Amino acid sequence: MNKIKIFIFTVVLVVVSAVTVIYSGIIDVAADEPHGDLVYWLLEQTRENSIEIAAKDIDVPNLDDAEMLLSGGMDYQFMCASCHLSPGQKESDMSIGLYPAPPNLTVSHQSHGDKNKVDENKVSREQFWVIKHGIKASGMPAWGKTHDDKRIWDMVAFIKRLPSLTAEEYQIITSTD
Repeated sequence: MNKIKIFIFTVVLVVVSAVTVIYSGIIDVAADEPHGDLVYWLLEQTRENSIEIAAKDIDVPNLDDAEMLLSGGMDYQFMCASCHLSPGQKESDMSIGLYPAPPNLTVSHQSHGDKNKVDENKVSREQFWVIKHGIKASGMPAWGKTHDDKRIWDMVAFIKRLPSLTAEEYQIITSTD
């Protein structure tokens, strides 16, 4: 009986604490102030694990088709470059203003801190999933609501090649003329 009382007391304490935090406004939600280390770690781990699990069974098509590169490049220029940058860009108004900062897709995965050998199929599956479904409260939209899977795979094919493109090659591939 004593254990039940302690359990109920603990649950009530947690609920009251949560309600107090939610309604007090003490949590800073401003995008120009970073999360504390623990909150950042929790959010980062949750996001990474969620994407990995959700994307694990996606079949990756052949991403080496030149048509995919051209089609994906056009979409990247119009839909992604303002946040994820283009070759030669170090930052943009969007990349500076978003928190967490969007990854710079013009650099290789190893530049993002992954020192191990990269599983390109895993990366492609995860990129496809993120482009299609977006990420809540991050500024990353769910393009799957307006784009079919082929068009999303075209963007993944382009992103795969993006770190090796010069600014001039990028300009040629993404030009609308």
